Amino acid sequence: MPVAERFLADTQIPISVLEAKVAFELLTPTEKKYAHFIARAGWAGSRIVSAQATHHSTDLVDLLLALFTAPETLHTARPHTVDLAQLKTAAGLDDAAWTHLLEYAAVVLHNRGNYKSFGDVKVIPRLSLEAFDRVVEASSSDAAKTIYPRVKDEIFSADPESKLLLGFPAEGHVSGYYFGNVSKEDNDFVQAILEQNDVSSLNTRLAKISETEFEVRVASVDSYIGKTFQKDGKSVTLVFGEFAPHLAKVVENLEKAIPHAANEHQRLMLEAYVRSFRTGSIEDHKDSQRHWIKDIGPTVESNVGFIESYRDPAGVRAEWEAWISIANKEQTKKFNALVEAASDFIPLLPWSAEFEKDTFRRPDFTSLEVVTDAVSSGPPAGINIPNYDDIRMNEGFKNVSFGNIVSGRPTNDKLTFIRDEDKEIYAQFYSETFEVQVGLHELLGHGSGKLLSEETPGQYNFDIENKPISPLTGEPIKTWYKPGETWGSVFKAAAASYEECRAEAVAMHLVLNRQVLDIFGHKDEQESQDVIYISYLSMARAGLIALQFYDPNSKKWGQAHMQARYALLRVFLESGLVHVEVTKEGDLDYLLIHLDRSKIESVGQPAIAKFLQKLQIYKATADAENGLKFYEDSTSVSDEWVAKREIVLKHKQPRKIRIESNTFELENGDILFKEYPASLEGLVESYVERAI
Repeated sequence: MPVAERFLADTQIPISVLEAKVAFELLTPTEKKYAHFIARAGWAGSRIVSAQATHHSTDLVDLLLALFTAPETLHTARPHTVDLAQLKTAAGLDDAAWTHLLEYAAVVLHNRGNYKSFGDVKVIPRLSLEAFDRVVEASSSDAAKTIYPRVKDEIFSADPESKLLLGFPAEGHVSGYYFGNVSKEDNDFVQAILEQNDVSSLNTRLAKISETEFEVRVASVDSYIGKTFQKDGKSVTLVFGEFAPHLAKVVENLEKAIPHAANEHQRLMLEAYVRSFRTGSIEDHKDSQRHWIKDIGPTVESNVGFIESYRDPAGVRAEWEAWISIANKEQTKKFNALVEAASDFIPLLPWSAEFEKDTFRRPDFTSLEVVTDAVSSGPPAGINIPNYDDIRMNEGFKNVSFGNIVSGRPTNDKLTFIRDEDKEIYAQFYSETFEVQVGLHELLGHGSGKLLSEETPGQYNFDIENKPISPLTGEPIKTWYKPGETWGSVFKAAAASYEECRAEAVAMHLVLNRQVLDIFGHKDEQESQDVIYISYLSMARAGLIALQFYDPNSKKWGQAHMQARYALLRVFLESGLVHVEVTKEGDLDYLLIHLDRSKIESVGQPAIAKFLQKLQIYKATADAENGLKFYEDSTSVSDEWVAKREIVLKHKQPRKIRIESNTFELENGDILFKEYPASLEGLVESYVERAI
C-alpha cells in the first residue's frame, strides 16, 4: 500500500541560516566562552531528545551521521563530512534520489529522530529502500554498515498505521518515554503514586516490567536503585542513571562554563544545574530557575533542562532542551515598556481580581538573538518560563522573544488560503503583528492568572470562608488545587495545549488595545487597524493550517500550539467573524478565509473574551472535569472539517528549517563562530561538525 503523502519526508524544504554572527562577535572573550560551553552542554544533552522520541531514533541519527562523516575524522574534536559528490556517484544515485536522501537526513537530524516534533507523525524517505541500501554499501563507514540492519525495517515501515503516530504503546503507538506495553491507565496509576510521594516525572521514563512491577527511570549521572513504593499489590521503583553518559558530558561542559559566568546568579544557576543533572533532583533544577529569573538583563541568556512536556502522551514528562542567545538591547526596550505597563492591561482580562495573581511580579522581558537551540524542531518565537507553577506564581518568571526567529519569514513561503486582496497587507504587517502577539502571549498570556490552591493542609491562597464567585456559575467555587497537585498533574496531557490556547486568546483579546500597539510603534490609527486585522487573519490562517496536525483515525492532535489555534478559529467561525470558502486553485479544491474586519471589535473580541474567561476559570479552580470537556469540545473536528483538512493537506507547505551555527574552542583558547550555507548540504555539515 502506498505511503500517504503526509508521512513522506518534506521536499523543497525552505532553509535559512539562523543569523547570530554579528551579535556573537560583539561579545567579550569571556562571554564567548560562557556561550560556547553552555552550547556544548546543550548539544551533548540533545542526544536525550532522540531517545525520548522513540527507542530507535538514537541509532537512526547515528546512522546518518556515520554516513556523512569522514571516518578518519569521526573521533576528532572537529569531524568533517565525507566527499558528498563522491558518495553520490559511488552509490549510483541520480540527482532526484540524492536530493531525497539529503531531505530525509535533514528532517531526521532536525527533529532528532524520524517523528516530527511538530505533528508527532513518522517521516518515511522518498528515496527507495534499494537506493538507501546502495548508499550504505557505498559508504566507507563501518559504523553505518553495523547500524543499518538494526533500523532498516523501521526506516521504511508504514505498518501498522498506529505506529505512524507517537502515543501510548498499549494503543499501538510508539514513544521513547515508555518501555513495554504501557497504557494510559498504567501511567495514571504510577503518576498518582509519584505525586503522593512528591516525586516529579519531568526527567523520567516509565518501564512496565510486568503487570505488577514498574520502574521510573530518572535522568541522572549517578546510577543506583532508589525507593520502591507499594500500592494495590503493585510496585513502583525509582531507578537512577537514565541518560548517564549524555548527562556526564552536559555536566562536564557546564562546569567549564562556571568560571566565565558574568555574575553570582549565573554561577549559582550553573552549579544548581550540575547538581540536578548529577543526582536527578528536580528541586535542584528549580533552584537553578530561581537564580535564572534573578539574573536580570544578561548579555548572554540561556536555559537548560527538561522543560516542555508537549511530546509525552501523558503530558507529564519533559523533553530535554537548551538554548543560548544574545541580548538585542534595542528591541528589548519595547518589551520592557510592555512590562512596565502590564498593570494597566491585566485588569482588562475577562476575570476578577480573585482569579488573578495577588501581585504581578515584573519579569525580565528580553529580545534575544538565538545562537543555538538544542531541542527538536528548532527554536520557537518566544518563551515564558520556568514552568514550575509555584515559582511562576510566587517568585516570578522571565519572558524572552527570539528576534531572529520573529523576523525570519522565508522568502519562498507560499501564502496559502489568503484572498488576493489581503496578501499585500498581510505581507506588509505579518512580522510586526507577530512581534506584538509574541509579547502579549508570553508576558500577559502565560504570565497571567492565579491557581487557587490549598498550598499545605489547611493553608489556602484564597479566602476559604468567603470563596470567590465563579463568573461561569454565579456561585462560590467548588474546586481548587489540593496539596501536591499542579496544573499539569490535574489537567494531564491536555495541559500544554490548553495553556497555549489560553495565552493565544489573551493576545487576541489585548491586541486591540491602542496603548499596546503604541508601545510597539504603531501610533497611526489606520496602521493600528491593519495590525489588528492581520493579527486576527493570521490566527485564523494558523487555525486552518493546524488541521494537518490532526489525525482523524485516532482523533488525536499531534501538536499543542496547533490544537490551540484551531480552537480560536472555531471561536471566530462560530461568532460569525470568519467564514471559509471552498473554491478552486487550478484543478485542486482550495480554501479562502474571509474575515470581516468591521466585526473584530463588536463580534470577535467579545467572543474571544467569553472563551478566554472559561479557559481561565476552569484552570484557576482545578476544574478538570468541566475544563477538559470544554477544551475537547472546542477542538473537536467535525466530518465537514475533516473534509476541509484533506484540502489543507493538498496545499501543505514544508516546515521551515533554520541551520544553526557552531562554536569551536581553538588551541589558543579563542572561540570560533562558524556559519553554514543555507542548503541541505550545509545542514548536514553543521550536524557532522557538531560532533554530538
